[in-house]
Amino acid sequence: MQVLGELLITLGVVLGLFIVWQLWWTNVEADIRQDQAVREFVQEFEPPAATARPSAPAQKAAPPVLEAPAHGGVIGVLYIPRFGEDYARPVLEGSGRDVLDTLGLGHYPSTSMPGAKGNFALAGHRQTHGAVLDNIDKLVPGDRIYLQTKEGFYTYVFRDSRIVLPHEVDVLLPVPQKPGVKPTESLLTLTTCHPRYGNTERFIAYSVLKSWQPASEGAPPEIAARVAAALKGS
Repeated sequence: MQVLGELLITLGVVLGLFIVWQLWWTNVEADIRQDQAVREFVQEFEPPAATARPSAPAQKAAPPVLEAPAHGGVIGVLYIPRFGEDYARPVLEGSGRDVLDTLGLGHYPSTSMPGAKGNFALAGHRQTHGAVLDNIDKLVPGDRIYLQTKEGFYTYVFRDSRIVLPHEVDVLLPVPQKPGVKPTESLLTLTTCHPRYGNTERFIAYSVLKSWQPASEGAPPEIAARVAAALKGS
């Protein structure tokens, strides 16, 4: 009984350490890598690309359609003010663990790219490896979500969300849940696990492309300070 008790205590300690590593240390490591990736991406631009110009009108021309980079390549940086004024996460090509466990948000290769009609769908962890979508349930209709790319800034407006089972992959269709229907909108779909500390379901958040503006016009006012901070390396 004494030996069994000691084994159970040891097992409890090991499990406790594993939980600390999974829920805390993986986030610490991922936050460092993701912040570095954001700074490196933003610093590729000239300073005017991060300067706010509130009076500049949104670009009325059709937004450019991005080409998908190689697996693991950076598409851009996603800013979600509802998640905090400092929220900025890199978006990479690919949705496998090699992408999601290191640099945050991954693009499903089978879905559209920004600027195209259809569904630009991203996946991200909710509680580990940076917890990039931990607060997805806090989004409110009308919230802005911004994607910064080398071409400029895409502004999406959050529309609605739903909870589905893991096998319901029709949420990734060009028109979600509507096979064979031709898309007329450019969507941004965020997908993550649900509930918060489980993975028996998936939380899906839909946003619609509202506008696009080239990098030469500067960052949208709501995220200008965050973009400028990344440009300075802070």
